[in-house]
Amino acid sequence: MDAEAAELLARSLERAFRNETVKAVEASLEEIGWREALAEEGTAVVPLLFARQGAAIAASGALDDLLVSALGFPADPGTAFVLPEFGSYAAPGSMEEGGLAVRGLGSVRMAAASRAVVLTGRDGGLRASVVETGRFEARPVRGVDPRLGLVMVEGEGIAASGVEIAPATWEDALAAGRLAVAHELIGVSRTMLRLAREHAVTRVQFGRPIGAFQAVRHRLAECLVAIESAEAAAGAVLGPDGGADPVAAGMAKAFAGRGARTVARHCQQVLAGVGFTEEHGFHHCFRRVLTLDGLLGDAKTLTRELGEQVLRDRRLPEMRLL
Repeated sequence: MDAEAAELLARSLERAFRNETVKAVEASLEEIGWREALAEEGTAVVPLLFARQGAAIAASGALDDLLVSALGFPADPGTAFVLPEFGSYAAPGSMEEGGLAVRGLGSVRMAAASRAVVLTGRDGGLRASVVETGRFEARPVRGVDPRLGLVMVEGEGIAASGVEIAPATWEDALAAGRLAVAHELIGVSRTMLRLAREHAVTRVQFGRPIGAFQAVRHRLAECLVAIESAEAAAGAVLGPDGGADPVAAGMAKAFAGRGARTVARHCQQVLAGVGFTEEHGFHHCFRRVLTLDGLLGDAKTLTRELGEQVLRDRRLPEMRLL
């Protein structure tokens, strides 16, 4: 995709995420041709969509499309993907004597989807099955960020057949998903910084905008460093062939999660009590950061496990220099 086409797509995505309802967002993404762009350009379009989705604090089934297509299934509005449980990235399904058992998370698309792709661990291998959503229970998650629309997916004794998935295929899909969530975290972080900056230049104390005080400037500057560092790490994940190195993608996801928490902490200090009010958007951003950080592995777990892997393999991932 050339620069002009990327710019046009980015503007269209920004307009799509201005819609107030998930249904309207999904319809706009359909009109834009998000899935077609994903099929043609691969993970190269991931930063364009997910950074803007994060900045808008919006929700869609784009992550479902990404993971479903990465596993070789056709992506469409009626197909969802069962994500691993919060904080984990293990296969959410397992084969038992009575059939398929599943316990995981679903995105906001799950409520309207007629089928879902479930990744299952079996005899040391992996299998991907397409299951009708009516065969399992999907309960809304009333947690930190209900606006994201996550649901808890549970079911037992489900009759299902599937196809064998090579571990490398799931690693590639997981890498693409982590890269997407990393860019979404970066988008949320930029919105938090914007809100804090706007407050700093309009809130007057002791006759001066609080942005004139050195302590406030330092906090905002540290936010910018955290965001730019996370964006640089995420931007270096994609290789010349458009693929994402699994280790590098995990590092980018961990970096973005840790950076977003740093941004949230500093912005909360700048905003002070106003950031907790229902009328201010910051607390919605903070809730989104806490939730996104736990999808496909949280920053703390990924940092520890990836560090152990690097020490074990004695090899750093190949990352593209920007």
